[in-house]
Amino acid sequence: MSGLFDVSGKVACVTGASSGLGRRAATVLAQAGASVVGVARRAADLDEWRKEAGGSTAAVAADLSDREHLASIVESIAEPFGPPQILVHAAGINTREPADDVTDAGWDITMMLNLTVPFFLSKAFAPAMKEKGWGRIVNFASLQTTRAFPGGIAYGASKGGIGQLTRAMAEAWSKDGITANAIGPGFFPTELTAAVFGDEERAQRNAAQTCIGRNGTLDDIDGPILFLCSDASRYVTGQVLMVDGGFTAK
Repeated sequence: MSGLFDVSGKVACVTGASSGLGRRAATVLAQAGASVVGVARRAADLDEWRKEAGGSTAAVAADLSDREHLASIVESIAEPFGPPQILVHAAGINTREPADDVTDAGWDITMMLNLTVPFFLSKAFAPAMKEKGWGRIVNFASLQTTRAFPGGIAYGASKGGIGQLTRAMAEAWSKDGITANAIGPGFFPTELTAAVFGDEERAQRNAAQTCIGRNGTLDDIDGPILFLCSDASRYVTGQVLMVDGGFTAK
Protein backbone atom coordinates (compact mmCIF):
# COMPACT_ATOMS: atom_id res chain seq x y z
CA MET A 1 0.00 0.00 0.00
CA SER A 2 2.87 2.40 0.69
CA GLY A 3 3.65 2.45 -3.03
CA LEU A 4 0.39 4.29 -3.63
CA PHE A 5 1.95 7.45 -2.18
CA ASP A 6 5.34 7.00 -3.84
CA VAL A 7 6.63 10.00 -5.81
CA SER A 8 10.24 8.85 -6.09
CA GLY A 9 11.62 9.32 -9.58
CA LYS A 10 9.04 11.98 -10.44
CA VAL A 11 9.92 15.56 -11.34
CA ALA A 12 7.89 18.19 -9.52
CA CYS A 13 7.62 21.95 -9.79
CA VAL A 14 6.27 23.97 -6.87
CA THR A 15 5.61 27.68 -7.22
CA GLY A 16 5.72 29.83 -4.12
CA ALA A 17 8.38 27.50 -2.72
CA SER A 18 10.19 30.18 -0.71
CA SER A 19 7.68 30.33 2.14
CA GLY A 20 4.49 29.03 3.72
CA LEU A 21 2.51 26.15 2.29
CA GLY A 22 4.42 26.22 -0.99
CA ARG A 23 7.70 25.72 0.84
CA ARG A 24 6.18 22.95 2.90
CA ALA A 25 4.81 21.20 -0.19
CA ALA A 26 8.18 21.46 -1.96
CA THR A 27 9.97 20.04 1.08
CA VAL A 28 7.54 17.15 1.49
CA LEU A 29 7.86 16.13 -2.16
CA ALA A 30 11.66 16.35 -2.07
CA GLN A 31 11.86 14.28 1.10
CA ALA A 32 9.50 11.73 -0.47
CA GLY A 33 11.95 11.20 -3.33
CA ALA A 34 10.82 13.56 -6.09
CA SER A 35 13.24 15.88 -7.88
CA VAL A 36 11.77 19.27 -7.08
CA VAL A 37 12.16 22.64 -8.77
CA GLY A 38 11.11 25.45 -6.46
CA VAL A 39 10.02 28.73 -8.04
CA ALA A 40 9.76 32.06 -6.22
CA ARG A 41 11.01 35.64 -6.40
CA ARG A 42 13.47 35.49 -3.50
CA ALA A 43 16.65 33.63 -4.36
CA ALA A 44 18.02 33.69 -0.81
CA ASP A 45 14.87 32.11 0.59
CA LEU A 46 14.95 29.44 -2.10
CA ASP A 47 18.52 28.64 -1.10
CA GLU A 48 17.38 28.23 2.50
CA TRP A 49 14.56 25.97 1.35
CA ARG A 50 16.98 23.73 -0.54
CA LYS A 51 19.17 23.33 2.55
CA GLU A 52 16.12 22.49 4.62
CA ALA A 53 14.62 20.05 2.14
CA GLY A 54 17.69 18.08 1.16
CA GLY A 55 17.17 15.53 -1.58
CA SER A 56 17.23 16.43 -5.26
CA THR A 57 16.24 20.06 -5.67
CA ALA A 58 16.77 23.08 -7.90
CA ALA A 59 15.63 26.67 -7.67
CA VAL A 60 14.33 29.16 -10.21
CA ALA A 61 14.27 32.72 -8.90
CA ALA A 62 11.68 34.49 -11.04
CA ASP A 63 8.77 36.88 -10.89
CA LEU A 64 5.77 34.90 -12.10
CA SER A 65 3.69 38.07 -12.36
CA ASP A 66 5.85 39.15 -15.32
CA ARG A 67 3.86 37.59 -18.14
CA GLU A 68 6.35 38.58 -20.83
CA HIS A 69 8.96 36.29 -19.26
CA LEU A 70 6.72 33.33 -18.55
CA ALA A 71 8.02 31.37 -21.55
CA SER A 72 11.62 31.73 -20.37
CA ILE A 73 10.55 30.72 -16.84
CA VAL A 74 9.04 27.56 -18.31
CA GLU A 75 12.39 26.77 -19.96
CA SER A 76 14.24 27.37 -16.69
CA ILE A 77 11.91 25.03 -14.81
CA ALA A 78 12.52 22.20 -17.27
CA GLU A 79 16.29 22.66 -17.40
CA PRO A 80 17.47 20.88 -14.20
CA PHE A 81 15.53 17.58 -14.41
CA GLY A 82 13.35 17.78 -17.52
CA PRO A 83 9.68 18.74 -17.73
CA PRO A 84 7.80 18.14 -14.48
CA GLN A 85 5.07 15.54 -14.18
CA ILE A 86 3.85 17.14 -10.94
CA LEU A 87 2.84 20.80 -10.75
CA VAL A 88 1.90 22.43 -7.46
CA HIS A 89 0.66 26.01 -7.89
CA ALA A 90 1.12 27.55 -4.44
CA ALA A 91 2.29 31.05 -5.40
CA GLY A 92 -0.29 33.70 -4.68
CA ILE A 93 -1.09 37.16 -3.40
CA ASN A 94 -3.87 38.73 -1.34
CA THR A 95 -3.91 42.54 -1.54
CA ARG A 96 -6.79 42.77 0.97
CA GLU A 97 -8.30 45.79 -0.76
CA PRO A 98 -11.94 46.62 0.12
CA ALA A 99 -14.20 46.56 -2.92
CA ASP A 100 -14.40 50.36 -3.14
CA ASP A 101 -10.61 50.66 -2.99
CA VAL A 102 -9.57 47.99 -5.48
CA THR A 103 -6.95 49.34 -7.88
CA ASP A 104 -6.23 48.27 -11.43
CA ALA A 105 -2.77 47.15 -10.38
CA GLY A 106 -4.02 45.20 -7.38
CA TRP A 107 -6.66 43.41 -9.43
CA ASP A 108 -4.28 42.60 -12.28
CA ILE A 109 -1.48 41.13 -10.16
CA THR A 110 -3.98 39.10 -8.13
CA MET A 111 -5.49 37.53 -11.24
CA MET A 112 -2.09 36.99 -12.82
CA LEU A 113 -0.48 35.19 -9.89
CA ASN A 114 -3.50 33.37 -8.52
CA LEU A 115 -5.29 32.33 -11.71
CA THR A 116 -3.43 33.05 -14.94
CA VAL A 117 -0.08 31.51 -13.99
CA PRO A 118 -1.54 28.17 -12.84
CA PHE A 119 -3.26 27.76 -16.19
CA PHE A 120 -0.44 28.79 -18.48
CA LEU A 121 2.27 26.86 -16.61
CA SER A 122 0.04 23.79 -16.72
CA LYS A 123 -0.68 24.32 -20.40
CA ALA A 124 3.05 24.56 -21.10
CA PHE A 125 3.85 21.25 -19.40
CA ALA A 126 0.71 19.29 -20.33
CA PRO A 127 2.18 17.96 -23.62
CA ALA A 128 5.08 16.28 -21.80
CA MET A 129 2.67 14.80 -19.25
CA LYS A 130 0.50 13.48 -22.09
CA GLU A 131 3.52 11.78 -23.64
CA LYS A 132 4.14 9.90 -20.40
CA GLY A 133 0.44 9.28 -19.83
CA TRP A 134 0.81 10.55 -16.26
CA GLY A 135 0.59 13.94 -14.61
CA ARG A 136 -0.56 15.62 -11.44
CA ILE A 137 -1.70 19.25 -11.20
CA VAL A 138 -2.47 20.63 -7.76
CA ASN A 139 -3.91 24.13 -7.58
CA PHE A 140 -4.36 26.13 -4.41
CA ALA A 141 -7.94 27.14 -3.70
CA SER A 142 -9.07 28.89 -0.52
CA LEU A 143 -11.86 29.34 1.98
CA GLN A 144 -12.72 32.23 -0.34
CA THR A 145 -13.31 29.84 -3.25
CA THR A 146 -16.84 29.55 -1.87
CA ARG A 147 -17.10 32.24 0.84
CA ALA A 148 -16.82 36.02 0.83
CA PHE A 149 -14.46 37.67 3.32
CA PRO A 150 -14.04 41.41 3.96
CA GLY A 151 -11.35 42.97 1.77
CA GLY A 152 -11.21 39.88 -0.39
CA ILE A 153 -13.09 40.70 -3.56
CA ALA A 154 -10.12 40.35 -5.94
CA TYR A 155 -8.59 37.44 -4.04
CA GLY A 156 -11.96 35.70 -3.72
CA ALA A 157 -12.71 36.15 -7.41
CA SER A 158 -9.36 34.60 -8.31
CA LYS A 159 -9.86 31.67 -5.93
CA GLY A 160 -13.41 31.14 -7.13
CA GLY A 161 -11.85 30.95 -10.56
CA ILE A 162 -9.40 28.32 -9.32
CA GLY A 163 -12.31 26.06 -8.42
CA GLN A 164 -13.65 26.23 -11.96
CA LEU A 165 -10.18 26.12 -13.53
CA THR A 166 -9.52 22.88 -11.66
CA ARG A 167 -12.71 21.31 -12.99
CA ALA A 168 -11.98 22.55 -16.53
CA MET A 169 -8.41 21.22 -16.44
CA ALA A 170 -9.76 17.85 -15.35
CA GLU A 171 -12.25 17.83 -18.21
CA ALA A 172 -9.56 18.76 -20.72
CA TRP A 173 -6.66 16.53 -19.66
CA SER A 174 -7.71 13.67 -17.40
CA LYS A 175 -8.36 11.38 -20.37
CA ASP A 176 -4.61 11.67 -21.01
CA GLY A 177 -3.65 10.50 -17.52
CA ILE A 178 -3.36 13.97 -15.99
CA THR A 179 -5.40 14.60 -12.87
CA ALA A 180 -6.17 18.14 -11.75
CA ASN A 181 -7.26 18.88 -8.21
CA ALA A 182 -7.01 21.70 -5.72
CA ILE A 183 -6.26 22.04 -2.03
CA GLY A 184 -8.34 24.60 -0.15
CA PRO A 185 -6.41 25.51 3.00
CA GLY A 186 -8.07 26.91 6.07
CA PHE A 187 -6.11 29.24 8.33
CA PHE A 188 -2.44 28.31 8.37
CA PRO A 189 0.41 30.48 9.73
CA THR A 190 1.97 31.86 6.52
CA GLU A 191 3.01 35.22 5.13
CA LEU A 192 -0.42 35.65 3.54
CA THR A 193 -2.13 35.21 6.91
CA ALA A 194 0.34 37.14 9.08
CA ALA A 195 -2.28 39.78 9.84
CA VAL A 196 -4.72 37.11 11.00
CA PHE A 197 -2.29 35.31 13.28
CA GLY A 198 -0.93 38.61 14.55
CA ASP A 199 -4.35 39.21 16.15
CA GLU A 200 -4.65 36.47 18.78
CA GLU A 201 -8.36 37.06 19.37
CA ARG A 202 -9.10 36.79 15.66
CA ALA A 203 -6.97 33.66 15.34
CA GLN A 204 -8.87 32.06 18.22
CA ARG A 205 -12.21 32.94 16.62
CA ASN A 206 -11.10 31.23 13.44
CA ALA A 207 -9.97 28.16 15.39
CA ALA A 208 -13.34 28.00 17.13
CA GLN A 209 -15.10 28.04 13.75
CA THR A 210 -13.46 24.73 12.77
CA CYS A 211 -14.88 21.34 13.69
CA ILE A 212 -11.50 20.25 15.05
CA GLY A 213 -11.05 23.34 17.23
CA ARG A 214 -7.70 24.64 16.05
CA ASN A 215 -6.03 26.39 13.15
CA GLY A 216 -3.76 24.52 10.77
CA THR A 217 -0.08 23.76 11.21
CA LEU A 218 2.20 23.40 8.23
CA ASP A 219 2.52 19.63 8.58
CA ASP A 220 -1.24 19.28 8.16
CA ILE A 221 -0.66 19.79 4.43
CA ASP A 222 1.77 16.86 4.07
CA GLY A 223 -0.74 14.04 3.61
CA PRO A 224 -3.04 15.88 1.19
CA ILE A 225 -0.07 16.89 -0.97
CA LEU A 226 1.31 13.37 -1.19
CA PHE A 227 -2.16 12.00 -1.86
CA LEU A 228 -2.91 14.36 -4.74
CA CYS A 229 0.61 14.09 -6.24
CA SER A 230 0.79 10.29 -6.27
CA ASP A 231 -1.04 7.25 -7.61
CA ALA A 232 -3.14 7.20 -4.45
CA SER A 233 -5.42 9.76 -6.11
CA ARG A 234 -5.48 8.20 -9.57
CA TYR A 235 -9.30 8.17 -9.72
CA VAL A 236 -9.71 11.63 -8.18
CA THR A 237 -9.82 14.61 -10.50
CA GLY A 238 -11.60 17.94 -10.76
CA GLN A 239 -12.00 18.17 -6.99
CA VAL A 240 -11.30 20.81 -4.36
CA LEU A 241 -10.11 19.15 -1.15
CA MET A 242 -10.71 21.50 1.76
CA VAL A 243 -7.92 21.15 4.31
CA ASP A 244 -9.50 23.43 6.85
CA GLY A 245 -10.28 21.43 9.97
CA GLY A 246 -13.93 21.51 9.03
CA PHE A 247 -14.18 25.32 8.82
CA THR A 248 -16.43 25.10 5.75
CA ALA A 249 -18.47 22.27 7.24
CA LYS A 250 -20.05 24.54 9.86
